[in-house]
Amino acid sequence: MPGRVARGARSAAASSRNTASARNTSPTTQVPDEGADSSLRREVCRIFGDSQKSTAGHRKAVIALRKVQETCCYEPVNHKKGRQQDDFEADDFNTEVKRCILRVLAVRKAEPAGDRVVRFLGTFLNSASAKDNEIANAADPDATSAPETPTSTLTSETLHMLHPLLSSKDKTIRFRATQITSHIIHSVDTLDENIFHQVRLALMKRIHDKEAPVRLQAVYGLGRVAAEVNPDEEKDDSDSDDDDDGVGQGVLEKLLNILQNDPAAEVRRNLLLNLPINKEVLPYLLERARDADGSTRRALYARLLPALGDFRYLSLTHREKLLRWGLRDRDENVRKATARLFRERWIEDCAALPAEQAAEEEESEGKEKKPAHQAAAPSLDALLELLERIDVVNAGTEGGIALIAMREFWEGRPDYVDYVSFPDTFWEDLSPELAFVARTFNEYCRTSGKEEGYDGPRMLDAMIEEKLPEVTKFGFLLERETNKLLEAVQASAEDEDEEIEEERVQREFLVEQMLHMALTFDYSDEVGRRKMFQLMRTALAHPALPEECTRLVVEILRLTCGEDAKGEREFSRIVIEAIAEVHDAITDDDDQTENSTTEDSFHSATEHIDDSGSSSGMKPSRKNQKEEKELTPEQAERAEEKAMREIMINMKALHIALCMLQNVACGLEENEHLVTMLNSLVVPAVRSQEAPVRERGFVCLGLCCLLSKNLAEENLNLFLLGFVKGHPGLQTIALQIIADILITHPSLLTPPPTESSDPNTTSNTDHQSPENLLLKQILKAFSRSLKSDDPAVQSTGATALAKSMLSRLITDPDLLKQLVIAYFDPDTTANAHLRQSLTYFLPVYCHSRAENAVRMVSIVCPTIAKLAAMRDAYQDEAEADSDIDPEGGMVKLSVVGTMLLDWTDPRKIVGFAEAVGTSQAVVKGAGETHFLLAEAILDRLVTSQVGKEERKVLFSMLGKLHLPEGGCEGDRLGTVLELVTEASETGVAADATSRNTLAKLKTALLRQMHDVMTRERGGGGAEETTVMESTTELPVRGSVAVEQSEQGTGMDVHHARDAEDPVGKTEIEDEDGEEVTELRKTMRDTTIGAPDAEGTRVQFGGETSVMDDEDEVL
Repeated sequence: MPGRVARGARSAAASSRNTASARNTSPTTQVPDEGADSSLRREVCRIFGDSQKSTAGHRKAVIALRKVQETCCYEPVNHKKGRQQDDFEADDFNTEVKRCILRVLAVRKAEPAGDRVVRFLGTFLNSASAKDNEIANAADPDATSAPETPTSTLTSETLHMLHPLLSSKDKTIRFRATQITSHIIHSVDTLDENIFHQVRLALMKRIHDKEAPVRLQAVYGLGRVAAEVNPDEEKDDSDSDDDDDGVGQGVLEKLLNILQNDPAAEVRRNLLLNLPINKEVLPYLLERARDADGSTRRALYARLLPALGDFRYLSLTHREKLLRWGLRDRDENVRKATARLFRERWIEDCAALPAEQAAEEEESEGKEKKPAHQAAAPSLDALLELLERIDVVNAGTEGGIALIAMREFWEGRPDYVDYVSFPDTFWEDLSPELAFVARTFNEYCRTSGKEEGYDGPRMLDAMIEEKLPEVTKFGFLLERETNKLLEAVQASAEDEDEEIEEERVQREFLVEQMLHMALTFDYSDEVGRRKMFQLMRTALAHPALPEECTRLVVEILRLTCGEDAKGEREFSRIVIEAIAEVHDAITDDDDQTENSTTEDSFHSATEHIDDSGSSSGMKPSRKNQKEEKELTPEQAERAEEKAMREIMINMKALHIALCMLQNVACGLEENEHLVTMLNSLVVPAVRSQEAPVRERGFVCLGLCCLLSKNLAEENLNLFLLGFVKGHPGLQTIALQIIADILITHPSLLTPPPTESSDPNTTSNTDHQSPENLLLKQILKAFSRSLKSDDPAVQSTGATALAKSMLSRLITDPDLLKQLVIAYFDPDTTANAHLRQSLTYFLPVYCHSRAENAVRMVSIVCPTIAKLAAMRDAYQDEAEADSDIDPEGGMVKLSVVGTMLLDWTDPRKIVGFAEAVGTSQAVVKGAGETHFLLAEAILDRLVTSQVGKEERKVLFSMLGKLHLPEGGCEGDRLGTVLELVTEASETGVAADATSRNTLAKLKTALLRQMHDVMTRERGGGGAEETTVMESTTELPVRGSVAVEQSEQGTGMDVHHARDAEDPVGKTEIEDEDGEEVTELRKTMRDTTIGAPDAEGTRVQFGGETSVMDDEDEVL
């Protein structure tokens, strides 16, 4: 035959296949004697063999195996056809099934055939158990206990056989045994009591298995067991010798602990979906909305919560948290699942009762009933109930989650967009929910369109014109609700009843929603504009108007005054008049004497504040002090009430001024109304001894400084003084103002001109002149803020400093070092705001500009040294006190080194464009960062005493540097090469891995030096190229062990050529020949020059510390 294969070849091929199969399967043991073959064994094996091919044939296989079981376990109905060939009993059938199950135990997890067989077994046991119960119930209908059936016997024998295998040393057998046990538990309804307890105890031990797949199957089985466990039985089992893990704690409690703390996401997700849902377990399930794994969070919103039932059974706190966590999740799929839950499930729960009532009415009228799965028709009452269920009054404010939820609702329910309408009856008796529906509908229609997913029948712009009232009519409606609000505020001030206060809160929320709508209107209609202008002018002058409403009123007033400069001046005049009216709202008999300072100069408020922070012009005289002592108790109480009222009125006036300053952009000196406001209101507030008034005055003064450079220059010292002498709240405000002033007026940090310098020229250097005393004070303030014990001050200082550095206003490397140390400092672990700000800032700062990355390189070694010292200090404290964590919560130095390498990676810097096969590799300055880092690390290793841990990290960083061809000049390359040689000669590399790192780095540098010399000499000849290639290969010739060492150290040094680079474990200099050494000396003498000559190393200016000794930067 042409296709015949020799017997020897077939045997060799079969042997090769068997060997490969043995390598790819789990180790097997010798199979014991199982008796002679039989027709029953062949039939059962055939059925199990078919089940592993595909799940599509499982139903047919279950029927076939059931027939075999009935033949072995039951007497045939037709005796002529039953048991004609062999006579098998139930034990024979059980033995053959268990024999097939044993064959599954050695199948690896990655093999899908094993999962199919396990699934088939569970399906068969479920089906067979149901049929056996039918037969038993037909024989004895009055039985109260579960009968013993052939399937229950098979189940018990199988579980008894698998029980010792659950603790097998082989992880594959443990996994399959646990998997089969768990599937059996989920497939049958009853188990023998003794077997049940044994399986439960064994699975309780498997939930702590080191293999995540085993734990996954164990919790899958225990999820069914947890609902069946009796607490009294748990207490009895706690005394058992087999309960090593303390079952007395309870199955459910242990599973909840696994749900919270298991490191494997699939284990937590499986528990989330399989635990019984009750009042005790539900809070643990809902907190998985904050799980670290996105798939687990998505499973909660997409699978658990929709199947949970009516959301109204959840508490208000749970509803609000679920919405807030889901709609603000970083995973887009989680956000989509939450939005779908809100607009499809929760709204249907609210619409279920009205829809049911409507269906009953239609059925009574003889109409056809709608399918049960069909969504209910849009209902405004259901939408209002949904908003009420999520407490829209509190969740619908600015930044609240109700705004995001309603936007997702309108986007996903175009039927509601088309259904909702706002007739006159809608506005007659407004509620907070109705106002919120109108506000969100208005915002959605004005900011969305077809391009954002809306596919309704009508255009959104047309809906606005059709459904919402015109501006003039809306103005009358807003005036009515504003008057109701002011009445509610007055009633709440006179009576402390909770119902009146609740009414005031609801009225305030309602007016806020209408004001938000007014901000989006078009005021081209003069009649409507005049109406809104007059309404806002009147409301602003009322002292009882709440602050949030005041802010919105000021913004609407700015909109109605016009966008030009004339409108801005008119706006300022009206607001100043309103502030004066608010001041006049103090009691008529109060003689105002504090306004006598209005004629003072407004340019600076610092001259009236001493170091103690008190106002020199507000100290009471001896006569006034004597009068205060002679006041009666009633007079003292009235005086105290008057002082409190004055503080409240001043706070109200300052708030209006603050809102006005946030909406103007003209120069301060150009607007006389702003100057008047500054003189009469802001400066006295800054001088006030009342902390709230002074803080708000600081904010207003800071906003004024943004409008005037001269004012900012003269009052910057005031803000610095406020930071030094103030409390944490004032320090936070001062830091924010200082940063905003520096960004708005960057010329304040320029060095003062000298007598010898040309006034027409400016310096563009990164560092500032030491003569700029203002810069020195600002740097000192930022440094102190990073050392503050108050988390808010620390995070605000870090954010302000980060903004200044990104704007290239501050380039001090010491402050950059402080930021990096603060980022890794374990003391800032609880300061999430600080960590989050620096997580964004540090990579962006380094990758945005090459000079920033170079500045980061300059502080890499000092930072690692400081962190290593902090780590040693924590370990010393841990040795003295056993309660202290020896790690101190610090990040490992290896992780720090990896992050510093990533921040300084030249490939990530904007402007780096490495070319392949060309000499022009990078933009100037963008590719030398790792050359500079190599120089800094080698200099640290050679010239300083370095600890073992720090040395290990530094050498690891050396092995991961990216050194692009042409990334630096020849003198820099020579300097690094000299340091590598010095490091090799001085023996700083104590182990073979470190020596290999130096050898590989040296080889790479020699090759790049060869290319530099070739370019400088005009390309060189073939002979020179050959000599240099042999030169670079001589030091590493004869070594074969470097590849394994490179894999262990993660070597990532990139060369210009892809040649083999074997490096030996011995010192390179010991293998250098005289010819190689002489050639290297020639290279240094003719091309590089002295390694310590000027220009061979980067010098960073401005590194002189600006701190005093007691405030020295880390």
